[in-house]
Amino acid sequence: MGTTQGWREYAGDHGAMMGINRFGASAPASRVIGEYGFTVEEVVRRVEHLLR
Repeated sequence: MGTTQGWREYAGDHGAMMGINRFGASAPASRVIGEYGFTVEEVVRRVEHLLR
């Protein structure tokens, strides 16, 4: 998990990026991952949306 800065060039206007653009999250990894939407289910949902 990292910043999305600089990835727009590669993702384009219709692509998708997943990242964190702020600081300050402090919790067990599983909670932070869930809060930011970095779960397998969310990644699959976003990819399926892009493929439509």
